[in-house]
Amino acid sequence: MSNSSTIPSAPRKGRTLTLWTPEDKAFWEREGEAIAKRNLWISVPALFLAFCIWQVWSVVAVNLPAMGFKYSTNQLFWLAAAPALSGATLRIFYSFMVPMFGGRRWTALSTASLLIPAIGIGYAVQDNTTSYPTMLMLALLCGLGGGNFSSSMANISFFFPKERKGSALGVNAGLGNLGVSVVQFLSPLVITAGIFGIFGGDAQTIVKAGQTQTVWAQNAAFIWVPWIALASIFAWFGMNDLADAKASVAAQATIFKNKHNWIMCVLYLGTFGSFIGFAAGFPLLIKAMFPEVNPLAYAWMGPLVGAVVRPFGGWLADKIGGGCVTFWNFIVMALAVVGVLYFLPKSTGGYVFPFGPADGNFTGFFLMFLVLFFTTGIGNGSTFRMIPVIFLNQKMSGVRKGDQAAEAHAIKEGNTEGAAAVGFAGALGAYGGFFIPKSYGSSIASTGGPELALWMFAVFYVMCIGITWWYYSRKNAEMPC
Repeated sequence: MSNSSTIPSAPRKGRTLTLWTPEDKAFWEREGEAIAKRNLWISVPALFLAFCIWQVWSVVAVNLPAMGFKYSTNQLFWLAAAPALSGATLRIFYSFMVPMFGGRRWTALSTASLLIPAIGIGYAVQDNTTSYPTMLMLALLCGLGGGNFSSSMANISFFFPKERKGSALGVNAGLGNLGVSVVQFLSPLVITAGIFGIFGGDAQTIVKAGQTQTVWAQNAAFIWVPWIALASIFAWFGMNDLADAKASVAAQATIFKNKHNWIMCVLYLGTFGSFIGFAAGFPLLIKAMFPEVNPLAYAWMGPLVGAVVRPFGGWLADKIGGGCVTFWNFIVMALAVVGVLYFLPKSTGGYVFPFGPADGNFTGFFLMFLVLFFTTGIGNGSTFRMIPVIFLNQKMSGVRKGDQAAEAHAIKEGNTEGAAAVGFAGALGAYGGFFIPKSYGSSIASTGGPELALWMFAVFYVMCIGITWWYYSRKNAEMPC
């Protein structure tokens, strides 16, 4: 009789799995892998939609002045920045929700909550007398999409064994991150037609470059409503809660006493923070440095590259180690920033880079930024693989070999703390979505160009190189992973 026939199925109580042991290879091959993959592939579109709602204001805010909204430039900037601030803050709380409420329940409910800003924005943009505080509140509510990332990643990390966590988290985050690129690419297209008929509201008239155009600005938000509803239903009926993932806030809060939690927050700020920050600031930077170029024709490509390559970063980290991948990745990031500086126009009045063409070169500038987006994606995958492995290794290091009870307890604690750390690092990393564009603006306002901000980024990446090498990638490192 084969071993698999003697392995009992995972005990269930409704949609809750009362026993989950992915590190047991026999259990994993028999049924664990299939269950984990089902939960992953339901999680991916839910997270994709969360990113779409989180970034929808990057498109909506652009058209408001042409539609008759009397908002100042500064007010428009805050409408675009508010989702990054609220999303990053919500991630801190969302980090702890899965062990408290269950991954299935929380994924379904948090995805359904995206209907509030999506429907609200769709109605608000149809009336150009909508007050600014109302718009700002709707922008802040879009942060619900940003918050979903932390809970989604924490949830998926529970389902997979240590050697598969990097790949799984990379797929979840990488395909989810595609929402940033898709919303920037798709929104300008869907507002050009009344695709919802009488249910979508009336069209608006705008004037651009002296030409009158008819648009349905509400479609940029309404287009996501049916998909959000479907994703919520699929999550509720198709995903699972894990009894072993249950934990109180106090049990998870032990991560705040662990220095590796804070170290990985810094490294993740350097990877995901760079991804979301570069995505938010790239169109404005192109417009400021190369005014003859249409930024909307190029801006979406960078986030697309970073999102698509993220699963590869997780897979590569699984194969050769997250510390090694992250170390070399930060080296390339620092060099790519120098490349961006080389191709910038030298007449901006900023801290002039002494080399490169005087008038700049957009092709070189754009390619260097694609390299940056590529490395943010690789680094996103590798750092998120490192976090659960670090916490699991810490717990397992003190367990006597052969003590199955102690091993099971260590695995549960390691997975719980690792998931909380994944969520918390995702929270702090998301603040890059605000700080990078703001750094560009402050640098241009104070020096005339973005060079000072870019030099600061390069210095930060050099610091990340040193941190990664010392703690994780050198020979005899404290926590090789």
